[in-house]
Amino acid sequence: MTAQILNGLIVGSMYALVAIGFTLVLGVLDRLNFAHTEVFMFGAFAGLVAIDAGGIWWLALPFVFVVGGLFGMAVEFISFRRFEGDARITAALSSLAVGLVLIDLTQKVWGTEPVGMTIPGYVTTAGFELFGMRVVYVQLLILGVTLALMASLHLLVSRTRMGRNIRAVADSPAAASLLGIDVRRVTQDVFFVSSALAGVAGLLLAFRTGFANTDVGLTFGLKAIAIMAIGGMGDLRGAVVGGLLIGVLEALTFQFGVGKLGELVVWVTMILVLFVRPEGLFGGGVHVKDVRA
Repeated sequence: MTAQILNGLIVGSMYALVAIGFTLVLGVLDRLNFAHTEVFMFGAFAGLVAIDAGGIWWLALPFVFVVGGLFGMAVEFISFRRFEGDARITAALSSLAVGLVLIDLTQKVWGTEPVGMTIPGYVTTAGFELFGMRVVYVQLLILGVTLALMASLHLLVSRTRMGRNIRAVADSPAAASLLGIDVRRVTQDVFFVSSALAGVAGLLLAFRTGFANTDVGLTFGLKAIAIMAIGGMGDLRGAVVGGLLIGVLEALTFQFGVGKLGELVVWVTMILVLFVRPEGLFGGGVHVKDVRA
């Protein structure tokens, strides 16, 4: 069971990274970016480009972080900057269209079949025994990177000038503008950070499975939205806790021999949580705008 819990935490941490990106944009800007899931998908293919170019495999991580962030800024410019005020639905549909274009372009270049990713065998297969279970180095890599990114995001939001500006815009864009804060710059920063996290999550999934796949965006994306609802809309803590919870619950379905029900876990959990607590686990708690140093 310990091994399954570890696997659940690893998958859940990737769920959490994607959900955090959704939550950051929603909590700060009150927008839902449907292209976010395809940035997650494209992260693996951007990593392929970096690795195939002859770079050291782990340098693909910062490369994908930057590429994902830049794509997020492009989505903000194309789908959100021109649609303000009451045009939220239009902006969301525009981001959906951008995501579909990215899928199509990716399939045109790499095809519709999964593409193998070559990283050193000692990362994907070597490991060690710990408390009677085998721990593979790639598992530690995924868990370490995701936890580091989550901690860095917390410090960014709570301890930096950028974070203070983000919290001010989340509280009131109009008031933030009167205080001299460049709201448009903050908006771009939020899209950069959220999409960078999604891109890295996509690359980490490819490290774990050994291939990049254009179909993963929809599956992970829908789960990330459900996790955001479970944790509490706009709450960063909820995105983390919800992602880890769903990952562990899915893993336990395999432990108890009902792995075929694993895909239902997130939806059943969401229904139960929202039935008991409609605002989510952390609804009414600490949102992006409430994080303090």
